[in-house]
Amino acid sequence: MSSNSSKILIVGQGIAGTMLSWFFHKNEIDFAVIDDQSTKSPSQTSAGLINPVTGRRVVTVWLDDTILPFAEKAYIELGQFLNIEAISKTSIVDFFPNPFMQESFRKKISQDAPYISLIDEKNYLKELFNYEFEVGAIDPAYIVHLYNIIPAWQKYLAATNRFIPDTFDFSKLKASSDKIIYNGIEADKIIFCDGVQGQNNPYFSKLPFALNKGEALIIEAHEIPSDRIYKKSMALVPFKEKGIFWVGSNYIWDFEDDQPTEAFRASTEQNLKSWLNVPFKIIDHKASVRPATIERRPFVGFHPLHKNVGILNGLGTKGCSLAPYFANQLTEHIVHNSPIENDADVNRFSIILSKEQV
Repeated sequence: MSSNSSKILIVGQGIAGTMLSWFFHKNEIDFAVIDDQSTKSPSQTSAGLINPVTGRRVVTVWLDDTILPFAEKAYIELGQFLNIEAISKTSIVDFFPNPFMQESFRKKISQDAPYISLIDEKNYLKELFNYEFEVGAIDPAYIVHLYNIIPAWQKYLAATNRFIPDTFDFSKLKASSDKIIYNGIEADKIIFCDGVQGQNNPYFSKLPFALNKGEALIIEAHEIPSDRIYKKSMALVPFKEKGIFWVGSNYIWDFEDDQPTEAFRASTEQNLKSWLNVPFKIIDHKASVRPATIERRPFVGFHPLHKNVGILNGLGTKGCSLAPYFANQLTEHIVHNSPIENDADVNRFSIILSKEQV
């Protein structure tokens, strides 16, 4: 690919842009990725946790039996291509924070719900954790190693002249019905994987984004085994190397900025002191804003008026599980004109988007 022409421009190289460009690569679609290399993006601060059940009612996640196996296979394949560890299969030790959660978990087990069970052998857990109620297990769960994937894929893109380090500037974009021109680069299509910036995107700002902020601490706790994820209101997720854990996260809907807060650090440290029976040390504090949506469903597809302007966004807290499946679905839509899942197709908002003034 030459530096001034490409079939499709992808804006953003978080997990959405990474997986979309991976499936473009697999399908031999000519592309280039524009990204500002921000370290504040959710993909740079996330634990990469994929949990098949969610919420106080212990329900399986949307499309679990389709999306989760697809994600596991996609990350394994990408990891093999890049010669990195991209995903780990593990389980979650779920400490019930109150009797209501315990009862809800037990009820789901009695209904033969998938993924969940109770842990009988708890002696070793008593040495490490302080807890009052029973302990459940969620199996399998996954950790997607974004800290390996994103830089390794970016390095590959740069080596193959497909990476443009730049903060996207809409004043440099000219989109007509037959072509896209951005800062001297000509393309057939442009697809925005621009995360939280999507709410300021003139093509898609009318979509019902519902941004929320999350924070996490990175701690050292060398006495806790790194072979599982531990959860009690917050998640304790093995991170980067043995004895290091990501601890989070919260969901703040009303926030001033994307910076870490002293309030989160203090409350999380206090929670850890009451939960852990072993020493720990805080070594980092991260925060970012997630591109969630009011419906908790992603935005996938092309603008109803601007047919060569597309989007893959709104993945929210489920980005690691949803990105592979919908990146592939968007790729298949481009290559074979195959349909996009109705609940994710951006054209469910065609009336709103058709009123858009760009």
